[in-house]
Amino acid sequence: MASDSGNQREQWLAGLARLTSKHAERRKTFQTDSGIEISTLYDAVDGVNSEEKLGYPGQYPFTRGVQANMYRGKFWTMRQYAGFGTAEESNLRYRYLLGQGTTGLSVAFDLPTQIGYDSDAPEAAGEVGKVGVAVSSIDDMQVLFDQIPLDKVSTSMTINATASTLLALYIAVAKSRNIAVEQLEGTVQNDILKEFVARGTYIYPPNQSLRLVTDVIEYCRDNLPKWNTISISGYHIREAGSTAIQELAFTFANAMTYVEAAQSRGLDIDEFAPRLAFFWGCHNNFFEEVAKFRASRRIWSRIMREKFWAKSERSWMLRFHTQTAGCTLTAQQPDNNAVRVTMQALAAVCGGTQSLHTNALDEALGLPTERTAQLAIRTQQIIAYESGAADTVDPLGGSFYVEALTDALEQEVWKELEHIEKLGGSVKAIESHYFQEAIAKEAYRYQREIEANERVIVGVNKFHVDEKGEPPVLRVDPSLEVKQRARLAELRRARDNVKVSNTLDNLAKRAAESTNLMPLLIEAVEHKATLGEISNRLREAWGVYQDT
Repeated sequence: MASDSGNQREQWLAGLARLTSKHAERRKTFQTDSGIEISTLYDAVDGVNSEEKLGYPGQYPFTRGVQANMYRGKFWTMRQYAGFGTAEESNLRYRYLLGQGTTGLSVAFDLPTQIGYDSDAPEAAGEVGKVGVAVSSIDDMQVLFDQIPLDKVSTSMTINATASTLLALYIAVAKSRNIAVEQLEGTVQNDILKEFVARGTYIYPPNQSLRLVTDVIEYCRDNLPKWNTISISGYHIREAGSTAIQELAFTFANAMTYVEAAQSRGLDIDEFAPRLAFFWGCHNNFFEEVAKFRASRRIWSRIMREKFWAKSERSWMLRFHTQTAGCTLTAQQPDNNAVRVTMQALAAVCGGTQSLHTNALDEALGLPTERTAQLAIRTQQIIAYESGAADTVDPLGGSFYVEALTDALEQEVWKELEHIEKLGGSVKAIESHYFQEAIAKEAYRYQREIEANERVIVGVNKFHVDEKGEPPVLRVDPSLEVKQRARLAELRRARDNVKVSNTLDNLAKRAAESTNLMPLLIEAVEHKATLGEISNRLREAWGVYQDT
């Protein structure tokens, strides 16, 4: 039989050579977005299905998923990332999304909130509520989650430099409603290193920033056992222009830095590692994305077991949230984006995500309207209930192509991780601009391919149409900034400013020590200290990072 199979392969290869000599293929070479060469055909020679590499779902090395039955037991959490204007407007959108079947909230904060400025700060002028919701105080947070049961809804907050303060606000609101904080479920992104790598919304120098990250990990270990203390994000690295290989490698390098920081605090690996979560993007190259998700689980399980000697299987598991790729959306022919998002969402499900956000088709133009937000959540629901993709575990597992791609991605990620380790780890790689320059190089290559028509983007450099009129776009009312400033003025007038001053003084004093700052932050926001006031005290204590 083996001989017959070999003869068949040789005959096929000969026929392929004759065919391609007469009719040239579409391209000289076929590659994934990461540059992995794609063969014409994959078979058992290429796709290795060894038990060592695959295992079974719910078992090491988790290539096939982190639960034994995956979505046959429970669908992934269907999140929709939302937030704009003031807390009132965002609260209405959250309640609308929950009414449409969303099973988890994902909060987008405006730029001033992300970088530690109150809505009435001079630096915030013109940016209040534009790219997310404005949250400056406990009053804002109370309104944001009005009529939303915090002990029953999982909340994800995409926030980094001010993550500890936003989590403190969330905890304070729960306490004010007599909700036991140990019942709170959700995630705070809290991944400051990727801000230095790819986004830029950092405040303090790396070491002080890492201190705040570790404070959150330690505090939640002791007080919020259901809370994911950090969502280590490859999404933003990918959005900045990286390849899938760089997305995994740079993110894992950052993750190892967080683990080492927690261990240096004296935390036991198996006490905090099960609450580490990851955040991946999902792009258009369907099979590479599925393989990326599968490879990511295998790599992380090895890192945790072989590098950090974690003993608990829960520490070896990589659980991740996925968001469809914002940078793949086009302003031209925006309806095409619904197709892109569907394809990306299906790849995330086939890859075994635990949580998913689907972008709206109009997000290249502005914030989603209610209609497009509804279509985005319907996309997930149709995949869940109608496609059959959730009916079996790892539906593409065993595909020669997918297994070969999974192996190839894994090998390239390990190579990149070895190089980063030689540089001295993530912080050194950031300071030397290795990450930033590598991403910029790939982003430039990608754009050049589009401009040279070597890469087709439907509706952009091929299949043009004359578009008449503009689709409806949600625009934030500028008067909301005035309303937000007025609320802050009233808060400052009505609060006990002596208590606020005393708590901020104590916070600044403890910032110079090794005390965990989370209890002090909770106390400060309960006394109605604002996010900007807290951030300014820490700026005074630690300084502001300047990228040189």
